[in-house]
Amino acid sequence: MNAEIQTMTPFKNCEKTLQNQIPCVGIGLHSGKKVHMTLKPAPVGTGIVFVRTDVTDKDNIIPAKYDHVVDTRLCSCIGNKDGVIVGTIEHLMGAFHGLGITNIFVEVDGPEVPLMDGSATDFVTLINCAGILNQDAPQKAIKVLKEISFDDGKGASVVLYPEDNGFNMDFMIDFSGTKAIGRQEYSIELTPNNFTDAIAYARTFGLAKDIDMLRSMGLAKGGSLENAVVVDDNKVLNPEGTRSENEFVVHKTLDAVGDLYQAGLPIIGHFAGTKSGHMHNNMLIRQLMADKDAYTIVTLDDYSPKAYRTNRKSA
Repeated sequence: MNAEIQTMTPFKNCEKTLQNQIPCVGIGLHSGKKVHMTLKPAPVGTGIVFVRTDVTDKDNIIPAKYDHVVDTRLCSCIGNKDGVIVGTIEHLMGAFHGLGITNIFVEVDGPEVPLMDGSATDFVTLINCAGILNQDAPQKAIKVLKEISFDDGKGASVVLYPEDNGFNMDFMIDFSGTKAIGRQEYSIELTPNNFTDAIAYARTFGLAKDIDMLRSMGLAKGGSLENAVVVDDNKVLNPEGTRSENEFVVHKTLDAVGDLYQAGLPIIGHFAGTKSGHMHNNMLIRQLMADKDAYTIVTLDDYSPKAYRTNRKSA
């Protein structure tokens, strides 16, 4: 159940935070250690901010922004100038993006967000249990004006196209050597209902043959069949199987929802990902924000495609 609480804001599209703070406990995917996390309301204009409560001798505050991303190898990891990091933020960021949360403090007592069940479902539940508070400030968004793309030269690419309204997503993965995954395609418009019903459920996944290598690198220590879908050649090892036939590509879409929210605002545009990952998503946002002719900032209550064409707002 959506627990959104309306306020006396005059804006139809407004910034949002939580009505109450809410805690949770889980295991870090890579560290394998218990992590305590608390989501706390934040004032208008704060954005998404992570706070490392276990760090007391240096700066422990990290904005969840594209220019603070310091590692994209197996997750999205953000850090600050003092080297304080928080990793595996993408599923939580996806929940914030999907439900329209714009201002929040995320307190964690370790270097990772808890993985929970490997999807964003538990985070959606936490947010709805805390209640969503409409704030007295209009919501702004990044309007894509021209095509921006990033291609790694190895078959993976990401593109942002202009779109009149909303945020639409296409994704394609191709694991043709692994029949249990194969080639999958997925398209969806990002709305709170679509995110909750059709994206949040999809769990992270990996190949059984890679597990020993990852653990020898000190990674994936907290991964298990309880929080990830594991594929061994042509079969899924999880006793319950997958939650849908296309859970793999839906999860990659979830990752992109979280990664792209690190632009700092929701996006009006159309995203297409082809066999891409966290690095590609981050590079795409960096290229978008580096090109001032590629986007503008609009206030959603003032924005309409017709008005935009005759009255462009400057970034």
